[in-house]
Amino acid sequence: MESTNRRTHVLLLLLALIISACTVSYRFNGASIDYETTKTIQIDNFPIRSAYVWGPMQGIFQNRLTDVYANQTKLRQVKKNGDLQLAGEIVAFDQFNKGISSDGYSSQVQLKMTVNVRFVNNKKHTDDFERQFSATTEYDASQQLTAVQEELVTQMVKDIVDQIFNATVANW
Repeated sequence: MESTNRRTHVLLLLLALIISACTVSYRFNGASIDYETTKTIQIDNFPIRSAYVWGPMQGIFQNRLTDVYANQTKLRQVKKNGDLQLAGEIVAFDQFNKGISSDGYSSQVQLKMTVNVRFVNNKKHTDDFERQFSATTEYDASQQLTAVQEELVTQMVKDIVDQIFNATVANW
C-alpha cells in the first residue's frame, strides 16, 4: 500500500515537472510574427482603379486595413522602408443580378469588391506575393443601392481585410 502511494506521488511529481517545463503560447489575434526581427509595417494608400467608383469606399478600406494591423499586432506603422510592406489598389466594385423574380425582374443583386495586394516581407522574401482578394454580398433589388451601400461596403471591406491579414501575418 505504501509502495502504491509512493508511486502515485512520484508520478504526480513527474507530471507537475513536465507541465511546468512546457510553455504553450496562444495568440488569439491570429498573428504569428517574430517581433525580434519584424518591427514595422508600411501600408500604402490603396486607390480606387475600378470602373464604378463610390468615393467613401477607399477611406473605409484604408482605415479598416490600418486599424487591423494597429490593433492586432505590435508592428509600428511607418511611411517608408517597413519590414513588411502592403500596397495595391481597389480594382473592381461591381453589381450583378443574382436572382430573377417570376415577373422577369431582378429580385436579388450581388455586389462584389476586389482588391489587388502586393505584399513584401523584407525579412523573408519567400513570403512576398501579389494577389487579389474579393468579397461579395447581396441585397434585395427593391432597395436602392445608395440606401444600403455603406453597410454592404463595410461588410465586404471587413472580409477582404481579414483575408489580407491572414495571408500576410497569420500564417494559418
